Amino acid sequence: MATPQAQLTEIDPVWSRIRGEAQDAIAAEPLMGGAIHSGVLHHQSFACALAYRMSLKLASDEMQAQILREIIDGAYGAEPELVNSARADLVATYERDPACHRFLQPLMYFKGYQAIQAYRLGHWLWEQGRIDLAYFVQMRVSETFGVDIHPAARIGRGVMIDHAHSVVIGETAVVGDNVSMLHSVTLGGTGKEEQDRHPKIGNGVLIGAGAKVLGNIRIGDCTRIAAGSVVLMDIPACKTVAGVPARIVGEAGCAQPSVSMDQTFKGE
Repeated sequence: MATPQAQLTEIDPVWSRIRGEAQDAIAAEPLMGGAIHSGVLHHQSFACALAYRMSLKLASDEMQAQILREIIDGAYGAEPELVNSARADLVATYERDPACHRFLQPLMYFKGYQAIQAYRLGHWLWEQGRIDLAYFVQMRVSETFGVDIHPAARIGRGVMIDHAHSVVIGETAVVGDNVSMLHSVTLGGTGKEEQDRHPKIGNGVLIGAGAKVLGNIRIGDCTRIAAGSVVLMDIPACKTVAGVPARIVGEAGCAQPSVSMDQTFKGE
């Protein structure tokens, strides 16, 4: 019969790798032992460690970490897809961010990764009709991470938000799978609509730093949006857009811009 650790490795290799990296990190820097033990090695699963981390980050004088931990544990138990998406986001961050060298880093240190997991909790609460609690989570995400994502927004899995400073995603925005975005990105409205008023981002899209995508427009799969662009119209799949207002300046140049993270292009 396999040992519990062997079963854990077989069931969740991501968690097994995080635990191994945690042990290595303590050996290299013993002063981090307390934080890494409480954040990783004390827990029996990735879901438990993530719930613990999120509860600490979202806690405030208004709501204690223990209450939040119970809420998050309940959410993860009721909807395993929350944890599956968290694994996919973690692997995406490791594969795409050149500053990420270990699976341990997003869980412990990267606010973009932590912010998206907190949003996922808020979205689940929103879908359950627990509106005020969802708004509380949104508020804490904004205060803690500098990221403002409305809990009604719909975001796929395998998403990376790099640096994650001043990111805004509006209520009716939709973000597909395997999307990468950098800091200061806005998926917002134009100020003219009241209902479905935010962008719909396809799969595999790369959104550069400072880009603004505004209005109920559709961005096709595997498109690249250059840094600083202001996109106000629908964009077909597999294109590169740049400028203010943005226009199509060429093809995407690769099958998966969000994975290659190549933000260079040659203008016409």
